[in-house]
Amino acid sequence: MIKNTLQTATPDWHSKVCGKRVIVGMSGGVDSSVAAYLLKSAGAEVHGVFMKNWEEEFDTGFCTSAEDLNDAQKVADTLGIYLHKVNFAKDYKERVFSYFLDTLKAGLTPNPDVLCNKEIKFKAFLDHAHQLGADFIATGHYARTRTLDGQTQLLKGLDNNKDQSYFLHLLNQNQLSQTIFPIGELEKSAVRAIALREKLITFDKKDSTGICFIGERDFSEFIGKYLPSQKGDMITPEGEIIAQHNGLAFYTIGQRKGLKIGGRKNSDGKPWFVVDKLIQTNQLVIAQGEHKAMFGQALIALDPHWIDPNWIDSNGVPKKSKLRAKIRYRQQDQSCTIIPQSDNSLLVNFDEPQRAITPGQSIVFYDDDTCLGGAFISIKLK
Repeated sequence: MIKNTLQTATPDWHSKVCGKRVIVGMSGGVDSSVAAYLLKSAGAEVHGVFMKNWEEEFDTGFCTSAEDLNDAQKVADTLGIYLHKVNFAKDYKERVFSYFLDTLKAGLTPNPDVLCNKEIKFKAFLDHAHQLGADFIATGHYARTRTLDGQTQLLKGLDNNKDQSYFLHLLNQNQLSQTIFPIGELEKSAVRAIALREKLITFDKKDSTGICFIGERDFSEFIGKYLPSQKGDMITPEGEIIAQHNGLAFYTIGQRKGLKIGGRKNSDGKPWFVVDKLIQTNQLVIAQGEHKAMFGQALIALDPHWIDPNWIDSNGVPKKSKLRAKIRYRQQDQSCTIIPQSDNSLLVNFDEPQRAITPGQSIVFYDDDTCLGGAFISIKLK
């Protein structure tokens, strides 16, 4: 039996969109398909936009844009809406992918989805939607917004397993105030049920994963086309050399697969994990099991971004120091204390040690279901 097939109450965005032109980013997936349907059902004048953000000539064999465009067009035809096509590949390569490569070169582990949302889905797309006469844009993200004291707040999606507010924490007031998230009040099962009921071809389409807009592929093989291999030592936290790595860019903290040392004899038989990267010496630190080197009680984060200016004082310091945060998507919120530093960074102390704190990733802060903003992790502290 499928539960929560329809919203239990009319969401706030309904009153905003009736009679308004809403441009929906349609990826060819079920989430954006249902987002378009819900908006049309609410009385909006809906147009779809399919964004092509990766050119096939960049590489071969993985780009599914032709198939996705075909699915988006079939959904648009079913709904009776016009589908526009736009190519943002140049913007993506300059604004997102170049940063992604530069961050990897620096030995960090970036999250391209976060920057992709800021620069492409809610900037280049928003600008293009204005040219099409949009009153609002909409996407198939599992998130919500609300207006409080004149500011637009970002809220978690009601489906805890699909909430995507983590990836949206860099959005600003201008972007959020013009954005509708139609499926934010729904669970994934309900979204698929609606798509099936409305005979949308995407009702059972597999969710996309992998690098934003680039898709699923062997990460090391893909990155190897753009970054040279810089081999170095794999060492234990005690300094013992275990093997050779292919380059720090090809590994991330917490990684288990792909280390190619599983056959090494050891006393306890526990699996090996990446626990640190020593950038200056080009060494990859690995340890067995849940080694203490995997954990950190605190971190330094750079360039904090706060979504709602009402949450910070005149000096840009958050009014609350005790918050909850997550250092990766799908992690449960963790209790922490933030201490602003003089150099526009944050010292974040967690109540409990955190596993696999990863420089280059984002730490995102919450107060209950409100996403306050976030920052980029710079240093793990013991």
